[in-house]
Amino acid sequence: MLLNILILFLSTFIAGAFLSIIPKKRPASFKHLLVFAGSYLFSITIIHLLPEIFRISENFETVGFFVLLGFFLQVLLEHFTSGIEHGHLHHKNHFQVKSIFLLSALCLHAFLEGTLLAHPNIIQHHHGSGALLIGIILHKVPAALALMSVLLYRNIKRPQALLLLFIFALASPMGLFLSDYLITIGVISEKTFIALFALVGGNFLHISTTIFFESSPEHKLNLSKLVMAVIGALVAVFAESLI
Repeated sequence: MLLNILILFLSTFIAGAFLSIIPKKRPASFKHLLVFAGSYLFSITIIHLLPEIFRISENFETVGFFVLLGFFLQVLLEHFTSGIEHGHLHHKNHFQVKSIFLLSALCLHAFLEGTLLAHPNIIQHHHGSGALLIGIILHKVPAALALMSVLLYRNIKRPQALLLLFIFALASPMGLFLSDYLITIGVISEKTFIALFALVGGNFLHISTTIFFESSPEHKLNLSKLVMAVIGALVAVFAESLI
């Protein structure tokens, strides 16, 4: 667990901190990388997370309800973030949102993500947990880049921006640590955690599909993005079978 905590924190903080050094530079292939990450996340959700949740649950209807609830919870969170958590930048929208609301919404989402890696004996059975960790990292790195871009766009001083990034980077590790601790001491039941995992699964479905929709707003076939999406899906299948 400690290794996962370090990986989650360092990958997020280092990515955002790097952008603070070169805030005006953004790779031209950023959208293609988002498509790859979105495809990977969607595939891991479909082939690993949701099947595992349904497999260990005694009530399929309840799981489906929480997946649906998680989907619409993400819609609500994006009212405050305008899509930063899946790497999208809409500076005019973010400029109207106070930093505290933006950070709170992002941290809530990141905290929930961290719970997915908690107590693997309950839901992950070790197999596939590495693939899920990769998926979360591929999701969090663009979010960290987008967050720092917005903070710097608002002319927030670099030390303050790094502090906010630090708080955001801690959210997923805290979700992992706290949820694992609470279920170990029996404060939260396994059924509650299954519902929580289903909730995050719904979050992931919304985020990954939104990336696809926003990558082609005119609904035109873009061969290069399609190739990246297929590669992302294939990498997810490969990672799921080996890691």
